[in-house]
Amino acid sequence: MRITAVTCVKNEGPFLLEWIAFNRLIGVTDFLFYSNDCDDATDRMLDALAGHGVVVHLPNPAEGRNYQMEALKDARKQPVLAEADWAWVADVDEFLNIHVGDHTIPALIEACGNPQAISLNFQFFANAGIEGFEDRPVIEQFTRCHNPDIWCGEFAIEVKSLVRSDFPLQYFGAHRPFFKSKLPPKKRPSWTDGSGRNVPHKFLIAANERRIRKFPAQGARTLATLNHYALRSLDSYLVKNDRGDVNREHRAFDDTYWRERNDIAAEDRSIHRYLPALHKEMDRLKALPGIGALHDEACDLHRAKRDALLAQPEYQAMKQQLKEAGTICPAEEALLISLGLTPPPSPYALAEPEATG
Repeated sequence: MRITAVTCVKNEGPFLLEWIAFNRLIGVTDFLFYSNDCDDATDRMLDALAGHGVVVHLPNPAEGRNYQMEALKDARKQPVLAEADWAWVADVDEFLNIHVGDHTIPALIEACGNPQAISLNFQFFANAGIEGFEDRPVIEQFTRCHNPDIWCGEFAIEVKSLVRSDFPLQYFGAHRPFFKSKLPPKKRPSWTDGSGRNVPHKFLIAANERRIRKFPAQGARTLATLNHYALRSLDSYLVKNDRGDVNREHRAFDDTYWRERNDIAAEDRSIHRYLPALHKEMDRLKALPGIGALHDEACDLHRAKRDALLAQPEYQAMKQQLKEAGTICPAEEALLISLGLTPPPSPYALAEPEATG
């Protein structure tokens, strides 16, 4: 079975090898990377990996700002995707944690009854008070997450999707495929969630904005969970903010994204089943000529970017603001305060103070 992962990256150098190695473990056979405006060795590492036949690397074709959608449009023309049996459209902070069989995508597909698409709900993994960047697997470091069935007061949680080659595709979305609008009901694709159940009808037909890319997660992760490490360490989150196009001059930093994803209500270590094999596969990739050195360079550049940012007063303030933020979403915090209750403190406030002297 040929499974192609498609993703867009910008300045993800320290995290590339883990994501590639992990996806190889779960059955991905091919990779199509699009990159743009990298200055942390991401593009050079992908070029080197392409030279070893590990990935296909292309510059993002977008002429405007719609990087992901332009890349997905271009991807359909690339042989590495056109010749695949399945497409897996995901980001490098997303890891498909499969609970069934031998914990691979083929096992998941079989358990779901070989549908034409499978959509997997996110489970957001929190920062949980981890400040410093470490060069070791993200899936090993971050284990705290929200209640799997509810996130920010909602039962519907976003998904990413596996898509079979015979899906009646109109176009790939970042979260799900869309089929042709005039397709007769009897010819609509077979499509399941991460428990092998048919996806909700309103999601299937993209009935409205609220159901285009999410549906209720309760009971939908029996066979697989999509672990999403959107925050990582505090150091890495600061660098991630610089990567974007946010101009912070003359306005306050908005910590909503961080607070919505830093819920530490639950713990899930099930993905650690992959760690022994993951370390071996990462070591194998690092041993390829030039790859280990490029990985080390990317980590050094990541740290250097952090240091440069923290020399700026606005990033010093941002870091302090994030360290003081609580671990529930703003709406839930406001509700607790209105009821006269005290919201939970920041995990940094609970940490032991560093030794001095």
